[in-house]
Amino acid sequence: MPPPADIVKVAIQCPNTFPKLMEIDQKKPLSAIIKEVCEGWSLGNHENFALQNADSTNFYITEKNRNDIKNGSILHLTKSPYLTATELHEKIQSSSMDAKLESLKDLANASRDITFAQEFINLDGISLLTQMVESGTERYQKLQKIMKPCFGDLLSFTLTAFVELMDHDIVSWDTFSVAFIKKIASYVNKSAMDTAVLQRSLAILESMVLNSQDLYHKVAQEITIGQLIPHLQGTDQDIQTYTIAVINALFLKAPEEKRQEMAHILAQKQLRSIILSNVIRSPTPINDEMAHQLYVLQVLTFNLLEDRMMTKMDPQDQAQRDIIFELRRIAFDVECEPNNGGSIEKRKSMYTRDYKKLGFINHVNPAVDFTQIPPGMLALDNMLYFARHHQDAYIRIVLENSSREDKHECPFGRSSIELTKMLCEILKVGELPSENCHDFHPMFFTHDRSFEEFFCICIQLLNKTWKEMRATSEDFNKVMQVVREQIMRALTLKPNSLDQFKSRLQNLSYAEILKIRQSERMNQEDFQFRPILELREKIQPEIMELIKQQRLNRLCEGTCFRKISIRKRQDKFWYCRLSPNHKVLHYGDLEESPQGEVPHDSLQEKLPVADIKAVITGKDCPHMKEKAAQKQNKVLELAFSVLYESDEYLNFIAPDKHEYCVWTDGLNALLGKEMTSECTKSDMDTLLSMEMKLRLLDLENIQIPEAPPPIPKEPSNYDFVYDCN
Repeated sequence: MPPPADIVKVAIQCPNTFPKLMEIDQKKPLSAIIKEVCEGWSLGNHENFALQNADSTNFYITEKNRNDIKNGSILHLTKSPYLTATELHEKIQSSSMDAKLESLKDLANASRDITFAQEFINLDGISLLTQMVESGTERYQKLQKIMKPCFGDLLSFTLTAFVELMDHDIVSWDTFSVAFIKKIASYVNKSAMDTAVLQRSLAILESMVLNSQDLYHKVAQEITIGQLIPHLQGTDQDIQTYTIAVINALFLKAPEEKRQEMAHILAQKQLRSIILSNVIRSPTPINDEMAHQLYVLQVLTFNLLEDRMMTKMDPQDQAQRDIIFELRRIAFDVECEPNNGGSIEKRKSMYTRDYKKLGFINHVNPAVDFTQIPPGMLALDNMLYFARHHQDAYIRIVLENSSREDKHECPFGRSSIELTKMLCEILKVGELPSENCHDFHPMFFTHDRSFEEFFCICIQLLNKTWKEMRATSEDFNKVMQVVREQIMRALTLKPNSLDQFKSRLQNLSYAEILKIRQSERMNQEDFQFRPILELREKIQPEIMELIKQQRLNRLCEGTCFRKISIRKRQDKFWYCRLSPNHKVLHYGDLEESPQGEVPHDSLQEKLPVADIKAVITGKDCPHMKEKAAQKQNKVLELAFSVLYESDEYLNFIAPDKHEYCVWTDGLNALLGKEMTSECTKSDMDTLLSMEMKLRLLDLENIQIPEAPPPIPKEPSNYDFVYDCN
């Protein structure tokens, strides 16, 4: 008979003794279990002992996580968290540098466990570490010269332990002194600093800025963007990532007036060129975290346009009206007439005529056109930039349209306003950056005024498309839809420069867009005739079975998942894969991200597929209800859990949307349920369309009737049948 569900068979190790096989009754208090284990080895004072996982994590077993113990698990009998924390607290204050170094190394490793971290923090361990950092820098540097590399760097272990302890969100960031902040900032400001120390110092500064407005002001006094630039010029992508993360944090928390100043520094050619040449165009492929930080920097930069985008023009403001006069002057090479030159009515008539040629909706007072928000004054800024910096193109567009027939002229003013609004929507100006997006565009890092240049390219595209479509004023919205599609398709190709973007737009003419639309329509719709629909229905189950097999094969290959953490960046991984016979899920923790597949035998944990009760997704997952997970609400769409036995879960956060779809589809397929993910629908459409085309190749250019031909009536006799005998 199988053992009761509450009995778990494990192996328990104890130093200097042989391991024992034991049965743990999960109904008993954990303290009673530890007491039994200690008595088995004749150990007294059982309250000084604890059980620990014998895997790479070495996390303590507590009442909260004891249900994670599985049959076949290996546990350690070790000192209690309190005892370990007390010993390390004493040893890191030792006068022996060797003992201190080894203790800090152990502390950095043990601090990953929240049970230990709580005990160490209760001993005022955070304060001790900050004091060591504040007072011990010179000794650390001397030690770094004389100690062997295998022992690591004492300062590095100190900062690592600090970062791990703060990661548990037990202590508030507001408790740290200015002296500690100055010391951490000094490590970042030094030209030659150990890589590990620099990385952890940057991580600490980023967390300080993001978690406390008061600390932002203190950090901003110690760190400038200019002092961070040298770290971007190196080749270590992790250091570059942390550096840009600090810049983004300073940018995000800065007050409005300071943010404009920072934006000016970021737009300067020196910093922009360094990011472009040393990061974006580096031979090292950009990883996901770096892509995310570049995306955040891009979003924060464009969000500075929000103020102008949401500012209405004041028709009575003479300075703003002068900008419109400047547009007229550049286009028609005229000066504003003095008040005594000609009659007022004549001047008004001349202005009205010119404003009509410029394409404003309100010919009498074009300032009214810019009272719509969005895009507000941002549209006028773009028009003035185009007129001044691309004067020939501006004059050509205005004069070209003013010489056309009224019904075919492309209104430059109206087009510019609507185009600016569209570009703001495409770039999501004013929206906060997403926590999981990596969608940055290299071309926006190639120019100091990238948004304005982006507009200049797109307004010329709009004029070109208008002519290709032979549009009239009634077609305005239709033209804008085509232009939006052209821009989106060109951006999808991720051009490396604005010139490359312009070149790709040239290839996306209106005729080409029509061809693409027709091709996509054929792919999506096929034919709607009854014979074709019947063939589709017949093929669909075959395609679904093919998708199911692909999903299960991917589960057999396995995927590396990141551990759930408050911080975005951490190096805690675990791997899960399905056995080849589709009967068992193998999973286990990893020291680092694997380069390929992880063998089944190296994954210690097992979950029989037969025990799986359900697959839960999104906010219903238990790990999405915890405090730390709530702060990362963007990961909800990547979270899923496997419910097994009565109330136990295996929790996942997929690395991306594709892996989320693969795993939820595969798990549902194992349970005999329908695969409903977006990827399944997309794959079904693609494969079904491809299969239909292959099967209908022989019928090309043959018209298929909407209904099958009628069956003729039986003949009155069969005398026409030839008798072969």
